Amino acid sequence: MKTKATIINNSEKVKAFYDLNTEKFLAVYGEIIQAFRTINVADYLDYTIKSARIKPGEHILDAGCGVCGPAIYFAQHVPEIKIEACTISSVQHNMALNSIKQTNTTGLISVWQQDYHLLSQKFSANTFDMVYFLESFGHSNQKNQLIDECWEVLKPGGRIYIKDLFKRISDDEWEQLRINELCDDINKAYEYEIGALDLVITKLRSKGFELSFVKTPEIELDKFEHLSISNDFQNLFNIAKIDSWDNYIFPIDFYEIMAIKPKPLNPAEMHLYFMNKREK
Repeated sequence: MKTKATIINNSEKVKAFYDLNTEKFLAVYGEIIQAFRTINVADYLDYTIKSARIKPGEHILDAGCGVCGPAIYFAQHVPEIKIEACTISSVQHNMALNSIKQTNTTGLISVWQQDYHLLSQKFSANTFDMVYFLESFGHSNQKNQLIDECWEVLKPGGRIYIKDLFKRISDDEWEQLRINELCDDINKAYEYEIGALDLVITKLRSKGFELSFVKTPEIELDKFEHLSISNDFQNLFNIAKIDSWDNYIFPIDFYEIMAIKPKPLNPAEMHLYFMNKREK
């Protein structure tokens, strides 16, 4: 069983990783630090607004915000939203503050240096319409607690949106061993813990979330960057560098997950709910 000390130690490793490497990420990725993306990154951000159902006037939490590249884009393109953003990295926090100031989004975005495993210590219960993770969920080594924390700070009817990489599974024993080895290499290089999709879904459901969808991102192939930017990053800075593509097995899949914290039902609504269930 992982303890609170384990969480803190892992978070400190993630902090150290990004304090050291954020400028390297920015040199290759720009301010949108995501591996799964489109050639024109604005296309993917527009897609995220639609897929995550970001609506005008919502109060949103960006958990693992990086330097606030996506948060700034959303604030500039969705009217009257309010975003609270958190990063564990002091370097990213300072860069995000500067970017928010330069883009005149200070009244729309607040950024905090905060461990996202401790959201309920920073934010009141039932505060947010949505909590989203854009390739940041995998930095958690305590995903069950992270989901618990999201539940606490979400309003009834609020949603959790995760876009991240998950470990591939194979019924070929040798292939699965190789997948596991490659995922271990990624985890060590990026202070990551690539999630198991089935375990994350099970936790969401057991917590009480209602699954809205689990899907691969719906991006047109001619717009997709095919992860070439990740290869550039690995080659430039020798982080998780792939020395040979011979017999290489792609070890991960990207998924989007949306789950809803249900609103409590009154007795009349509960009766109708179960009647509808039976009719279906």
